[in-house]
Amino acid sequence: MTSMHDLEGILGAPPWGGRRTFDDVEAEWGRPLPSDFKQVGLLYGDSLISDFLFIFGPKTISAKGNWMSAYVKEGNSRVIPKPVIPESGGMLYWGHSIDGDRLFLDDRGGGLWTVSAFRRDWGDWYESNVPLPEWLSGVFSGSLAADWMPEWPTVHWFETE
Repeated sequence: MTSMHDLEGILGAPPWGGRRTFDDVEAEWGRPLPSDFKQVGLLYGDSLISDFLFIFGPKTISAKGNWMSAYVKEGNSRVIPKPVIPESGGMLYWGHSIDGDRLFLDDRGGGLWTVSAFRRDWGDWYESNVPLPEWLSGVFSGSLAADWMPEWPTVHWFETE
């Protein structure tokens, strides 16, 4: 069973139907987005999951990524350790929590991007060695210890724009 299959089993049917792509964002930024993120973002992006976690999708990632990239580049964050895409060598800003946690994917090389985060309530930087689908599956199922995440309901719901 794959991590994406696990994630779909936990979250249920995606809120989006029809064809969605990240083609415009990839053209704007002049780079491909991580394939794991594209899989997650096309299914569950542009939605708030269970009133806590917002995952960016084709409608939101460009504006959010451009804003975060400029914010970090201008020196406004003492905790976020690296540039953010569209900056060269940057991390991908892929979502946030309602508590103000900022979620990133960090390029570890060889096509592996792992989850990192600025944890607002803790005021620190979190790093994992786990790819996005596996991390989300683990967090939502409770098998991945993320004490800064809520206790999740057994059935998830989505709010979309």
